[in-house]
Amino acid sequence: MNARFIVSAALVAAAVIYQPAQAQQPEIQRTDLVKEDISVAGKEVVQVRVDFNPGAFAVNHRHPGEEVAYVLKGTLEYKLEGREAVTLQAGQSLFIPDGVVHSARNVGEGKASELATYIVTKNAKLLETVK
Repeated sequence: MNARFIVSAALVAAAVIYQPAQAQQPEIQRTDLVKEDISVAGKEVVQVRVDFNPGAFAVNHRHPGEEVAYVLKGTLEYKLEGREAVTLQAGQSLFIPDGVVHSARNVGEGKASELATYIVTKNAKLLETVK
């Protein structure tokens, strides 16, 4: 084999290996944990883990029911319509009433995570973005 072929093959292999490392990670990742009917007619409980990369921002949105957000890791800032922004650390929680428009941002140095528990209208779209 000639040296030019070996160098070319090595460059192609390096590019293929390097490519996945450069793939952009999603800023926010949601992991569904629980979705079950509850004893209130037409309602269900939904629980998800939401992981925020540094600086990640969950745009204004609302849910078809109540939410309890519990910060598992990091620092998150929540803005609820009609209220001052609140910054929560790991171990703190926040109640978000039915239909209230809100956003969340990772304002800490590293990754942040929350455990979100919703009591919502059964089979409704869990999240509606709002401009």
